Amino acid sequence: MHVTQSKLDLNLVIALDALLEEESVSGAAQRLHLSSPAMSRTLARIRTALGDPVLVRSGRRMVPTPRALALREEVRQIVERAQAVFTPAGELQLATLERTFTLLADDGLLTLIGMGLLERVRREAPGVCLRLIPEGPGDSSVLRERRADLELGVVHEPSPGTRMEHLFTDDNIAVVRSGHPLLSGPVTPERYAAADHLSASRRGLLYGPIDEGLSELGLRRRVVASVPTFASALLVTADSDLVARAGRLLTRPHIERLGLATFEIPLELPRLPIGQMWHPRYDADPAHIWLRGCVREIAGTIGPGTVDR
Repeated sequence: MHVTQSKLDLNLVIALDALLEEESVSGAAQRLHLSSPAMSRTLARIRTALGDPVLVRSGRRMVPTPRALALREEVRQIVERAQAVFTPAGELQLATLERTFTLLADDGLLTLIGMGLLERVRREAPGVCLRLIPEGPGDSSVLRERRADLELGVVHEPSPGTRMEHLFTDDNIAVVRSGHPLLSGPVTPERYAAADHLSASRRGLLYGPIDEGLSELGLRRRVVASVPTFASALLVTADSDLVARAGRLLTRPHIERLGLATFEIPLELPRLPIGQMWHPRYDADPAHIWLRGCVREIAGTIGPGTVDR
């Protein structure tokens, strides 16, 4: 069977990977540092080589065809293998490294660690692109399915087949607006339970360790609403009399910017072990080792005595 040269062009495979990841011609062009017209021409070559449209317009966005979806994982693996071939073990040139890392974390960690990581990456490896994405309602398979390179979050037990490194330990605190009635005196479990509460849960949970602690004291609180992120919880708290829970370190930048007040929750609550997780396929990957080292060092500057060695 005759095979055209375009089907053997690794650049087309890399472009196809970007197109399937971004599902956008302009997004793929930015990722590969190309102009949109150049990426459009590349897409045309890919369509000819595959005999398939690959991406088709649906309203204002592009969606992959069934053939493209079937190829997505295989294309990703080809690109990763090619990157491994051209990156000799133990020999990493950050100045010329071109790679996209996808990090998954809640909004508190994206602010606390992600922004410092972005600054360091731009300084040390300007060819590296970071995709910082929020947690979804069910993200247990993102590392195994290659939808994320690194996950940051609260980890009590890592998922099977996942590597985990402990970074630091945080504690729960209560957050209210400045001048909140609870601040007028000592916050007892009874006064705390009597207030109206706001839950921050990506799964929409209205019950958790706080409720278990109150139940042991014969108390019950009223959670009037749930929002998906800590940042949204703090914004709601700033303009209401609701009480939110947050990590002392995780949401410190948001709390300071919004001028919110905090106090200790009058309960014995489990601490929050923060770690970074990755798939074993990246154990010996020099670029991934460098990325994990950056995260580790940034975590070590978050607060005195917070990093457990």
